[in-house]
Amino acid sequence: MNNNSTQGVAWSRQNNIFRLKPLSQHLVLAQAALLGFVCFAPLQVSAATVAEPAQLTPMVITGVAQQSPLVVVADPRIPRQPIPASDAADYLKTIPGFSAIRSGGVNSDPVFRGMFGSRLKLLTNGGEMLGACPSRMDSPSSYISPETYDKLTVIKGPQTVLWGPGASAATVLFEREPEDFTEPDYRLNSNVLVGSNRRFDRSIDAAAGSREGYARFIANGSKAHDYNDGAGHRVPSRWNKWNSDLILGWTPTDDTLLELTAGKGDGESRYAGRGMDGTQFERESLGLRFKQSNLTDTWAALEAQVYYNYADHVMDNFRLRDFKPSGMMKMPMSSNVDRRTLGARISSTWQWENLEIIAGVDAQKNEHRKRMSRGFNSDYKHKAWNKDADFHQYGLFSELSWQLAGGERLISGLRVDRVESQDFRNKSDTEKRSTTLPSGFVRYEQDLQAIAATTYIGLGHSQRFPDYWELFSGGPGAFKGTHPEKTTQVDFGLQYSEGPINAWLSGYAGQVRDYIMFNYSGMGKASSNIDARIMGAELGASYAFTANIKGNASLAYAYGKNSSDGRAMPQIPPLEARFGLGYEQGNFSSSVLWRVVAAQNRIDEGHGNVVGKDFGPSAGFGVFSINSAYRLSENWKVSAGLDNLFDKNYSEHLNLAGNAGFGYVDNSIRVNEAGRTWWTRVDMSF
Repeated sequence: MNNNSTQGVAWSRQNNIFRLKPLSQHLVLAQAALLGFVCFAPLQVSAATVAEPAQLTPMVITGVAQQSPLVVVADPRIPRQPIPASDAADYLKTIPGFSAIRSGGVNSDPVFRGMFGSRLKLLTNGGEMLGACPSRMDSPSSYISPETYDKLTVIKGPQTVLWGPGASAATVLFEREPEDFTEPDYRLNSNVLVGSNRRFDRSIDAAAGSREGYARFIANGSKAHDYNDGAGHRVPSRWNKWNSDLILGWTPTDDTLLELTAGKGDGESRYAGRGMDGTQFERESLGLRFKQSNLTDTWAALEAQVYYNYADHVMDNFRLRDFKPSGMMKMPMSSNVDRRTLGARISSTWQWENLEIIAGVDAQKNEHRKRMSRGFNSDYKHKAWNKDADFHQYGLFSELSWQLAGGERLISGLRVDRVESQDFRNKSDTEKRSTTLPSGFVRYEQDLQAIAATTYIGLGHSQRFPDYWELFSGGPGAFKGTHPEKTTQVDFGLQYSEGPINAWLSGYAGQVRDYIMFNYSGMGKASSNIDARIMGAELGASYAFTANIKGNASLAYAYGKNSSDGRAMPQIPPLEARFGLGYEQGNFSSSVLWRVVAAQNRIDEGHGNVVGKDFGPSAGFGVFSINSAYRLSENWKVSAGLDNLFDKNYSEHLNLAGNAGFGYVDNSIRVNEAGRTWWTRVDMSF
């Protein structure tokens, strides 16, 4: 069945092309010249040396292009530029349309098309890991190490109902594929990365098994010290984090899979843009999934899974910084919060000649607790936990894909969710609220074979229950007074590929009723509902000038208007373009990336989301980077890069203000990004 729908029968492939970054007035310094020699010296190797490569050309990812106008698929194990990602938000920024709210060196919060938080459904192997910090210091993306997953899939807009409620902006899936051993065997993949600011990453992914089953072990660690911005000023940003996962699979037949996963991780990070640092990001994960394929001629698959994720997060204002009384932080303090999430999902797939139906049920329960202590000798571990929040969700879903004549397809989906939440902050009078929320979409796709193109248009509607941060960090009255968000959006797109040209467009226009926005005008922050209009597009193209040289470009634009008050929507990223040029031959590749970001003057000062707010217009900037990769042998590969080659001093629009605890005297000073940064990575595989 030829299907480009979100079921993934014809997923897009990633385009490993390279992009450019900006020039400043400075000349290339000695280290740039040295890297340039390393990058381009292999070009002097004779054609005979590289004419018959044993492997595919090694690459560094500088941008992920799509070959389906709706779905983007990438391999997060391949090194990327800027410096290989330390968390999920860092990697997602490679995809046009994604940005992130920055606060230092790690654990940013991803944003897609200006939409933030639970509008993005972020899943790992079908399970959801929810953070615990009331200000999302430990955002869900901070617990994900991209390179430990085999595949990243992004489904844009409210154009799928398979993966839970509320995903009005996009659904993001990090997945690990089952191992496939036809006889007793093993494999081993490992890499080490070193870079500026004492960056040191190491990772191992090992598996062994046979036709009947397998075991897989994954472990990684990443650390770095504070970086210098382009002006040479030190930015508090150091981190140290690790993760490990064990996967055991049983495959008694070719059509049966039973897989058990267990994982653990921890870390610490300090933030130039926050009043407290994260001194613990402890993660515990358990999962069990079952899949049976080819049950009958029409019953194609039965899948079931259950998962458990636990986040135990500690933050304080003295362990990773010299304590300085500032703002509301008058004394040393520690805060310990945790979030326990239990979920389950069952789905079945039926296939006929021109029809596919996926239907199932899912459920999730999560609870949130907190405790805190004051003073340098914090004893929070001896304090009693206080449960403040409890959520339950039960959903039914179904998607249908109908293959029509002439390369036409009709895809539609519907889901209904029952959501309940309880507020335990007032122990003598707990509050409860519940509601039933429908969501659905319909999409028409057509392959235009006469011009080698695919096009689609879809209408989707998503209703999203307010999340923990909107109900419990939104000020007095937020729990009862914040209404569910309702997004109705048209998505459209075009994909063209013929000869040396590959071009694509993804556009959208929508109306959001009861959009949940935060107001920072008082001492704290308060959530409220408004109506909003949103629209924008991502577009890109690549062109193969020769068999070895390829260029590309992409553009992402997002627009939002507060139609209740007639003002601009806050926290909308500015126009962003990427230009790239890459060379590949045999065992060698090299590329340049030029990222250009426009100024953002459409702001709503003092308004935003639970993490950040607009605090003034932002300036545009351009950043130029360069990288190379070389396969030394069948088992060894080395890659290297220089990010921000010309040491540009700049900051992102979606950002936090520097905190007074680190000496930022003005609460409107953005946290700057890193200046010139070098990195080198060695990959080994057996």
